[in-house]
Amino acid sequence: MPSPVPTGPYVRRLGIWDAAAIVIGGVIGAGIFRTPASVAGRTDSTTGLIVLWALGGLLTLAGVLSYAELGARRPQAGGTYIYLREAFGKLPAFLFGWTMALINYPGSIAAVATTFADYACKAFGLPLTWVKPLAVGAIAFLVLVNLRGIRAGAWVQNIFTVLKLGVIAMLIVVGLVLAFGHTTPPPAPPLPTTSPFALVGALLPVLFAYGGFHYLNDLAGEVREPQRVLPRALGLGMGAVALCYVLVNVAYLAGLGHAGLAASQAPAADLMERLFGPTGRTVVAVGIACSTFGYCSIAIAGGARVLQVMSADGMFFRAVGKVDMRTHAPQVALSVLGLWAVILILSGSFDALLDYTTVGEWLSHAAGIATVFWYRRMLKDEPSPYRVPGYPWVPLAFVVTVVCVILATAIDTPANAGMSLLIIALGVPVYYAWRWRESRAAAGAPPP
Repeated sequence: MPSPVPTGPYVRRLGIWDAAAIVIGGVIGAGIFRTPASVAGRTDSTTGLIVLWALGGLLTLAGVLSYAELGARRPQAGGTYIYLREAFGKLPAFLFGWTMALINYPGSIAAVATTFADYACKAFGLPLTWVKPLAVGAIAFLVLVNLRGIRAGAWVQNIFTVLKLGVIAMLIVVGLVLAFGHTTPPPAPPLPTTSPFALVGALLPVLFAYGGFHYLNDLAGEVREPQRVLPRALGLGMGAVALCYVLVNVAYLAGLGHAGLAASQAPAADLMERLFGPTGRTVVAVGIACSTFGYCSIAIAGGARVLQVMSADGMFFRAVGKVDMRTHAPQVALSVLGLWAVILILSGSFDALLDYTTVGEWLSHAAGIATVFWYRRMLKDEPSPYRVPGYPWVPLAFVVTVVCVILATAIDTPANAGMSLLIIALGVPVYYAWRWRESRAAAGAPPP
């Protein structure tokens, strides 16, 4: 029998399909509509391209299986923050929250909301001056929806997950129609010979496209029967994503050819245009708008939970750690996160923030998975309803892969990697300053 799990201030309202939709929606954003062209440009064979996407899915599945054990052990809101705090202490947990909840999450929301607005303008023929207002309006709308509670947010997410899967299914069908119709892909420049280092570099955008599976663990405090549902939803959602990614790449190759895919700036739009003309491009623009809108909803909900738990721990303003007892939503955290994302949109600084926190994001993934080893060693007698199969090799494979990704990223963009590490390091004095502030407040001393 699964052990009882704490509920905290949240109410468990998400079923397995809601949870699986969060995994799918958190992973599939705009990447699969554009990233395959970059991967194709770094490979010189169709087989190698498909193998890379399948390998990326398998490596990510190793991380998902590890997160499934962590979620089953600690099915609470906050996800990686909770695991790091318990395993390694408050400082590493704070550095995760400092980097992710205060910088990466709002930066991602701002960037993806801008992508949504850009494609919405293209789809409906609106002037590009509408991009920022639409992006701000999308964030405001999604924050208001999530203020009503997790069920309202789940409804929005489920609808947009179905829509994005519909567009992906359409791409797959179009690719097969073009292939079986014996159409000849448009001519394209010859592909360069791929070196082993280029293949490693080609795996980077693949793994980035598979990122985002951790959002369900951020919302684990609101999943029904979490010790049973979390592992199943993570496996189901990630399996669906991997299948979609491989089939979409097969469709791109069938309709555009390998060289044509590598030369394309917008492979999804180019593929649809071959069969439907300009209308195909409009359909893809609508699809990407739907996909990115759904991602924003998940990032807002998940990021707010991390910020709320961090604040309730005394690591940020205490007011942000409050959860409304009527809606069971972290309303202050949602508002703060949404407002910060809007400020980033208006300032135009989110691209730099995302570039600077990429290494920090992947470090947090590696550190989060590494806590599996701590739980197995230090709490070996604690019952766990789910254990990652193939331990220790499965989590070890993910951690080693992520370390390689970080090293490759640092070699490719040393300036951004250095800024990412600097941002993390700046969190150390902030942590101790905040602890000093909290200790003074607990002692009844006046604020400095």
